[in-house]
Amino acid sequence: MDLSVEYLGHKLKNPIIVGSCGLTSSVSKLKSLEKAGAAAVVLKSLFEEQIDQEYWQEQSKNTFDFPDVANYINAYSNDKSFEKYLDLIKSAKENISIPVFASINCHSAGNWIDYAKKMEEAGADAIELNVSLLPNDFDATSADNEKFYFEITKKVKKAVSIPVALKMSSYSAGLAKLIKELSWTKNVDSFVLFNRYFRPDIDLDTLELKSGGLLSNSGDLAESLRWVLLLSKTVKTDIIGNTGIHTGKDVVKQILAGAKAVQVVSAIYINGEEHITGMLKEIEDWMESKKFNSLDDFRGTLHKKEELKKGFERIQFMKYYGSIE
Repeated sequence: MDLSVEYLGHKLKNPIIVGSCGLTSSVSKLKSLEKAGAAAVVLKSLFEEQIDQEYWQEQSKNTFDFPDVANYINAYSNDKSFEKYLDLIKSAKENISIPVFASINCHSAGNWIDYAKKMEEAGADAIELNVSLLPNDFDATSADNEKFYFEITKKVKKAVSIPVALKMSSYSAGLAKLIKELSWTKNVDSFVLFNRYFRPDIDLDTLELKSGGLLSNSGDLAESLRWVLLLSKTVKTDIIGNTGIHTGKDVVKQILAGAKAVQVVSAIYINGEEHITGMLKEIEDWMESKKFNSLDDFRGTLHKKEELKKGFERIQFMKYYGSIE
């Protein structure tokens, strides 16, 4: 079976990419993921705030007129996060043969953009922008929120020559139009659907904030699967399915819907990196049962099934909800 895919300028041996997480934060873990069959890895995200600390620490060296300010910034910004991240990129490129994508978690188009070039120079094969956008500003319109995507991708694309992937939020009044217009700019080389945000909950005993669950399950597949199917035929830019992908069959569903590849995280946390091997075997077994020799043989096949597509377009579907009493 030919499971290979072309993604971000690289030929991946299969469609399973390990997404940004703690599992991709060290070379030893990356080696284990490669051995298990991962086709590429997205390094654990470096947050915009961490890079900004490095920036202001560098700027403070020239703040001779305000020594107290310089001392404060130096004391606050003693974490060499960015230097460590560059070292991780370099070490990863020296020790594994699969593509290594850097990741930046960002919510503004600030000083950190200048540092994207350093990631490229360290050897990153691409940069994934993990954009945190929660439209909770009562004074901001949908257009105001969406403008940020255009601004940040334009600036990053101008700063680097390697491909740029956009891992984005599903929060948008006109998501389909937004992604289509972003693809027209040529500043985005792939869309990763979607971010998995922190899910807040409340502890009723202590009345404190707690997590509503860090890991996904297969039931979470529906949202990204819906949008991959609805977007992939019209949007020519590569689309990657993310969240709720726990089995080889989940991968097959995303490919059928039109995804170029998928990102997997929670399934590996739950089952270990060897789970990737099992997922690949499950994909091959399904392909053999259907007489498919490559992923391209069935990618986007669901677009041809109009009744099924209509089901994905309906938020409430009478056929399934009408019988519930």
